[in-house]
Amino acid sequence: MSNGTEKLGKNDLAALVAADIAPGSFVNLGIGQPTLVSNYLRPEQNVTLHTENGMLGMGPEATGDEVDPDLINAGKIPVTELPGAAYFHHADSFAIMRGGHLDVCVLGAFQVSASGDLANWHTGAPDAIPAVGGAMDLATGAKDVYVMMSLFTKDGLSKLVKECSYPLTGVGCVTRVYTSEAVFLLKEDGVHVRETFGTTFEDLAAKMDIPLIRAAAGGQQ
Repeated sequence: MSNGTEKLGKNDLAALVAADIAPGSFVNLGIGQPTLVSNYLRPEQNVTLHTENGMLGMGPEATGDEVDPDLINAGKIPVTELPGAAYFHHADSFAIMRGGHLDVCVLGAFQVSASGDLANWHTGAPDAIPAVGGAMDLATGAKDVYVMMSLFTKDGLSKLVKECSYPLTGVGCVTRVYTSEAVFLLKEDGVHVRETFGTTFEDLAAKMDIPLIRAAAGGQQ
């Protein structure tokens, strides 16, 4: 288990997620932090990105002269297209999501439970605007659900919890959680800490209310 001297920044975390995606995968990146992953996928990975507003073959975020106001992802961020990119109806896009054709989706979250339940669409706050969007389709349709999120709230409470207190998006769907402090693998026997950044396994265990399992040395899965 690695123990970097500093917590990971958002871009470092996105690069880590990108490196973990298997070559040849079909992948959807959710709104927010997950969109950064597109900037770190290597051509040799041959990963095909899907965006729910109707595109396969999305490239990295567009900048400068690359920006086309008609070419955006689901989060309204200008993107590029790769050779062979395809566009299609919104209903066809959701058929891809619901039909089990995505190998991985990367989503943000308010909470994730130790058993893999996902809550990412509503906190119950009076001024919050509930918006589940396509997250429920991705959570149940993708073969693997990776979550990128901050590990602790502003009050210091862990967002990786025994049971979610917010409304669920999907049940038992999350397989990995990526945070600036650690990477967690959610398995049948519990929550494994694959690696830590700027902290130790012991410090994490003391701050969280769920049992943690130290991953075997060299284990990446």
